[in-house]
Amino acid sequence: MQGNIAYRIHEYGSPDVLELDRIPIPTPGPRQLLVKVRAAGVNSLDWQVRQGFVKDSYPMNFPATLGSELAGVVIAIGDQVARFKVGDRVMGPIGFGAYSNYVVVPQAPLCLIPPGLTDVQAAAIPVAALTAWQALHAAGALHPAQRVLIHGAAGGVGGFAVQFAKAAGAIVFATAATENVDYVFSLRADEVIDYQNARFEDRAEAIDLVLDLVGGETLDRSWHVLVPGGAVVSTTTSDIAERASAGARGIWLSMKPDADRLNRIASDVALGRLHSQIAEVDGIAGLPAAIELTRTAHAPGKIVIDFTR
Repeated sequence: MQGNIAYRIHEYGSPDVLELDRIPIPTPGPRQLLVKVRAAGVNSLDWQVRQGFVKDSYPMNFPATLGSELAGVVIAIGDQVARFKVGDRVMGPIGFGAYSNYVVVPQAPLCLIPPGLTDVQAAAIPVAALTAWQALHAAGALHPAQRVLIHGAAGGVGGFAVQFAKAAGAIVFATAATENVDYVFSLRADEVIDYQNARFEDRAEAIDLVLDLVGGETLDRSWHVLVPGGAVVSTTTSDIAERASAGARGIWLSMKPDADRLNRIASDVALGRLHSQIAEVDGIAGLPAAIELTRTAHAPGKIVIDFTR
């Protein structure tokens, strides 16, 4: 078994605080797996943690390994592991630690990678898909024929959210940058608003549910398009309930692992029933730049790190 290398932060700051460190290979405890990471998804949480913007919600003990989702193969298992065996290909959200050759993770949030999905494809799914599903169905309590506005619809979460909302029978409005409008239409959104050239308030009205994946001014303006009693579900602003306009509801969504739901979603992707867009695939050396790209504009979908490169 080769040595373990991890990209870790030793302090909060800019991309150069990420360092490639050689660390021991951990040993799995009860109900834990040792996974050799083959691919890991890159998320906006990575740069937010790196810069210390969310240290109250996600306190880190330095040095800390980032990376919140992975696809890999089980190398060893601890006691009381019944769902997996050595050699299984697994995927799932893990909290932190995915940017490492080997990582110990609990068995509970993981599922098997369906046949037909590569490791890179599998790594792009867990955080984005589960966040989108829970925002619409658990937090938003979406019903058929409701009008939904999805901000940031070209991103990993937004792309899944458009598809889930349409499958639930909703009328879907979405915002996207100019170059991504056609992509979001391809996901079957009913109306896509180019936010660089139009105000969404002029095109979306009587909205039952807003999914906020952007925050800032976009969130502040979203209250004005809601019907009385409508809701904004946000993944960006933890105090949204206190910021809600009169007659509206603000709901904070922090994704929770759900292995059964993830298994169903991954199977639908493998069978072509759902589309999972990959924006870019980089090797481990490209991780600092890939994390920085999630802070700025990038192509539709998820960035994935391929550990086999």
